[in-house]
Amino acid sequence: MRRNISVSLLGLFLMCLSACESENNNSELTPFEPNLPGNFPQEFVVPDFNPITEQSVQLGKMLYADTDLDGTGEGRSCAGCHHADKAFTSVQEGPLNVMSHMNLAWQDVFLWQGQVEGTLEDVMLFEVKDFFKADPGRITGKEKYKKLLAEVYGDSQITEKHLAYAIANYVRTLTSSDSKFDKIMRKEPGYAFTSSEANGWALFNSEEGDCFHCHGSFLFMDNDFHNTGLDDEWLGLDQGRFLVTGNASDMGKFKTPTLRNIELTAPYMHDGRFATLEEVVEFYSSGVKFTEMTDPMMSHEGGISLTEQEKKDLVAFLKTLTDESLKE
Repeated sequence: MRRNISVSLLGLFLMCLSACESENNNSELTPFEPNLPGNFPQEFVVPDFNPITEQSVQLGKMLYADTDLDGTGEGRSCAGCHHADKAFTSVQEGPLNVMSHMNLAWQDVFLWQGQVEGTLEDVMLFEVKDFFKADPGRITGKEKYKKLLAEVYGDSQITEKHLAYAIANYVRTLTSSDSKFDKIMRKEPGYAFTSSEANGWALFNSEEGDCFHCHGSFLFMDNDFHNTGLDDEWLGLDQGRFLVTGNASDMGKFKTPTLRNIELTAPYMHDGRFATLEEVVEFYSSGVKFTEMTDPMMSHEGGISLTEQEKKDLVAFLKTLTDESLKE
């Protein structure tokens, strides 16, 4: 299920020019060059059928914020639910919490229940067609889009796919990599953990704290699904991954959310049941409901039984994952 399609962006662009000629006859497109820090992979995961260019990113950014993408008449937009100052999430408005659009360039399964697997193009096509029910004519009829659409897609008849692919390339650029934690890992001058943050980081990576199993790697998530003992019976949307696969072993499983910018993305869990980080830590300390469906990696029955100081230390560390530049 996991994919690892990484190629040089410049090489990818040149390789795809001829393959995409039927949709784009403009050789003046500028390859998008990511500016990623040393503690991040230096290449995006980019499919060969949607080369990323400055022009496609610009087009996707415009579409991301445009309520004309919504063909239902409700006036929705991607940006309306995914706010930059909240790490591209928003305050919960529906039965499921809004997942972050940050760092999706390195993920290949999407949404809380994993309804879409594959590439960013796959999930954005799902959003454009099924969520927004977009009418491409509403976009192609707007003067501000005509030049960019012609540059990116030539004389092609614009479809939902074209809109989704442009949005995918924009979302691919939404990276969060400049938190205090990142600066410490890069050994930038003037940045160091406080005593409490350092204790929280050590606890995070210990078997006692038991956080790193699901929230390891530079993404602070594992691109997988887990039942973490939130409930001991599952009804409706709380059935999670089971609603997609029908496999009894997936009952109550949800996609691991990233912990990057977790300070900005309250409320927490798939249903927003916890309002604060302190409540989340308390749950994992003393509120875990063990059943036959609870993930076996959670080996501490009932919770990890943290002291009050350890709870404070863990929250202090989690706040070092906040990328302050997103608040600007």
